[in-house]
Amino acid sequence: MNRWRKSAFLVLALMLVAVAALAGCSSSNEGKGNNGNSNSSPSPSTTTDSGGETAAAGFELGSEPLSFSFYGHYDWYTMPPWGGDEATKWIKENKKIDITPVQSGGNAAQKLNTMIASGKLPDVIWLDRGADVERLRAADMLVPFDEYLDKYPNFKKWVGEEAINMLRSSDGKIYQFPNWYTSQPIGNSGYLVNKKIYESLGSPAIETTDDFYNYLKQVKEKYPNVTPFNPDLAIDGQGLDVLFGGFANDYTPAYVANRAVPQGDKLTSLFVDPVFRESMQYASKLFREKLMSQDALTQTKDQVKEQAYNGTAAVFAGASPTEYGAVGDAELKKKDPNDGYIMIWPVHKEGVDKNKVWTGTYTQLGWNVSVITKSAKDPEKIFAFLDYLTGPEGTRTLFWGPEGKYWNGHDEDGAPIFTEAYDTDVEGRTKMMDATVNFQWNGNSVFIDKSKMKHELTLPVEKQSWEARWQNEITWKTQDNATQFINMAPAPDSPEGIIASSFEEIYKEARAKALYAKSDEEVLSILDKAEKDAQAVGYDKLLAYKTAKWQENLKSMQGN
Repeated sequence: MNRWRKSAFLVLALMLVAVAALAGCSSSNEGKGNNGNSNSSPSPSTTTDSGGETAAAGFELGSEPLSFSFYGHYDWYTMPPWGGDEATKWIKENKKIDITPVQSGGNAAQKLNTMIASGKLPDVIWLDRGADVERLRAADMLVPFDEYLDKYPNFKKWVGEEAINMLRSSDGKIYQFPNWYTSQPIGNSGYLVNKKIYESLGSPAIETTDDFYNYLKQVKEKYPNVTPFNPDLAIDGQGLDVLFGGFANDYTPAYVANRAVPQGDKLTSLFVDPVFRESMQYASKLFREKLMSQDALTQTKDQVKEQAYNGTAAVFAGASPTEYGAVGDAELKKKDPNDGYIMIWPVHKEGVDKNKVWTGTYTQLGWNVSVITKSAKDPEKIFAFLDYLTGPEGTRTLFWGPEGKYWNGHDEDGAPIFTEAYDTDVEGRTKMMDATVNFQWNGNSVFIDKSKMKHELTLPVEKQSWEARWQNEITWKTQDNATQFINMAPAPDSPEGIIASSFEEIYKEARAKALYAKSDEEVLSILDKAEKDAQAVGYDKLLAYKTAKWQENLKSMQGN
């Protein structure tokens, strides 16, 4: 879920109005799709955005109740009760939207397979772009959005033509509504440092990987009950991927995510890549010298947060440490105003250009997508609601709560006008925003970031929100544009997909064993064996497949 990631900004439209909602009842989960056609004929309406342009006839949200089911296709994802927080309660009551969760039960792959086999799909599925989306599309289970785009203008306006074209399936249609799409750098990955511990040790320079190692040794010696370095959910990469980016110029964590490293016009093996190998030796050294959490591969997100809130780790690194850094900063400051957290510029190997170090990535298409299945009784109304969520009004409400407490009114760009409480009630605001994290299915990164930063930059640094300060100073500047590496996963049941599944088991086992290695030499031995095992299951064919997809992406981005 990390989940929160240079070009010209889009001019903002305030709002469409959207959806005449489905009379009375939720869409069926019976799997008896209507091929995207509605049997009802609600009265159309016309809406005008803040620029004075009139949108095509659509449905008005709130004119009738709309209910539908929603499934988040992740082992870790459990949708909270819709209407159980301030923001979704307001949307539920004022827009007459009710959403029934379908939970993965911690086994998303099996859950989706079971639903597909039974024909009983939820109305909306939230999942990664790629193989599973294509599997559903190829089986004629998804509703295309093309006919809705002019009726409900937020998708078209904010996602933008280039990104929309990259979302098109092989049949030329749009089936995916992106989340956290962007036209500018976003992201929160990086290093979080306990301020009080850091200052007690003399605020030493932590710039190179040697500096970082020496600092962690100081922490271990002076604070034996403190974890020197917590790499967040290392089982998913997290802090290990953050470290990886510091070992060579322009080495993006996207290489690790795609299990392949570009060399010229081809993608090559990660296991034999010298930068990956060196980064794993470094991580293993931190682990075996107990400078890294010994629970790195087994800890939960709640345990990471607990350490952050209690100040029992000196440094954190991960895909989104700001997620718990802001709350942890507030919690520690309650006991000591001089305590809290700061962020540091990414550490790098001696000789690497600090301005070419990337701790994370963003893509123009963002993180994941929502699709509407043909089980939905009235898919257009659901699309209109998703379009509302990604627009200015829906975003303001879902992200900063209902109008009145933390914002009151909006400017000519649709950005909320924040109240005094936004700046003074930091704890309350953070808790309110945290409550809606798992409902942010259609995040509009540019609108949120521009709205937030417009306000924050009017304040002195000491009064800026914790997240905004570090996003502006560090995290947004250290995220790499990895759009060229999207949509490279093969379909699970394809020959390449079967190879990818076998390879993934080899990769995860090798990375875990390398972390536990007793020496640098053993790390290399483990990676060498992993390379041999990977080639035996067809890694070369998988790399050839991914190379072709990568080259297609590059051509598409160049307009070819």
